[in-house]
Amino acid sequence: MSTTTTDAGGPPGLSRRRRASRAGNGLDSRSAYTLLAPNLILIGLFLLVPLVWALVMSFQAKRSFGPGRWSGLENLSRLLSDDVFWRALLNTAIFTIATVPASVLAGLALALLMDKALPGRGIFRTVVYLPIAVSTLVVSLVGLLLFDESIGIINGVLVDLGVAPVSWQSNGALAMLSVVVMTLWTRIGFGMLVYLAALQDVDHEVLEAATVDGANRFQRIRHVVVPWLRPTTFFLVVINMIWSFQVFDVVYVMTNGGPGYSTTMLVTYAYDEGFGASRNFGYGATVGLVLLVITLVITAVQLRVNRRRDA
Repeated sequence: MSTTTTDAGGPPGLSRRRRASRAGNGLDSRSAYTLLAPNLILIGLFLLVPLVWALVMSFQAKRSFGPGRWSGLENLSRLLSDDVFWRALLNTAIFTIATVPASVLAGLALALLMDKALPGRGIFRTVVYLPIAVSTLVVSLVGLLLFDESIGIINGVLVDLGVAPVSWQSNGALAMLSVVVMTLWTRIGFGMLVYLAALQDVDHEVLEAATVDGANRFQRIRHVVVPWLRPTTFFLVVINMIWSFQVFDVVYVMTNGGPGYSTTMLVTYAYDEGFGASRNFGYGATVGLVLLVITLVITAVQLRVNRRRDA
């Protein structure tokens, strides 16, 4: 006499369906991990391994690729009393304050302008977007060609107009200004494209209702469009702040941190310490880790503020 095994007195075949379901789930998990494996390997090799290596080096007196001497918190102690580090931190903060609001606001303004049918819109959009399509190094070389004191195009035009040339590389404030201008050119196009995509989701019925109620264009933008784009604005603020704290190419090519330390940023200072004349890998790694911690803290604060605002 044959019997049919069931689970908890269930109907015949229920256990087979459950086993098949578990087998299917296991197969899906293996397939998912197989597809993710190449990316996970790359993340481990080029992100996690260097991060752990930098953490280890930050506790060492290491000036070559050979073994280093364990120094404990000596690098951190030096950093806290390092005037150049604090100057680089201040420069990075000034650079961030100057670039983040300007890039976000200019991107929004251009997106609102490009959202309308204007003559030459395609050409203007290409000019604004061009720095995103090319390397940052190329944009930096263009900035050097524009702002160079001796052979720069801007000073050449000023001389032709009978105006004295500007000391773009000799004056600290002007050097910072030149870096900020070129950085804005590289970022405004990205903000414009993101806002243009977000504008397609704005509820036109709400805009029409606001128009019927007598709201002009400025009032519709302020009270309808801008609140609707708040998640997009938050994203752009966060990503621009991260980019500002990681700025390197433009500064290194155009000013190399000078004059003096007027445009030295945290990343350029970490690079100079680690790969410059001193070759102090341990101290350079310490500066880089402090930069990472500052970036994570700022991002976490922004996320918390945004969640409280949306709550």
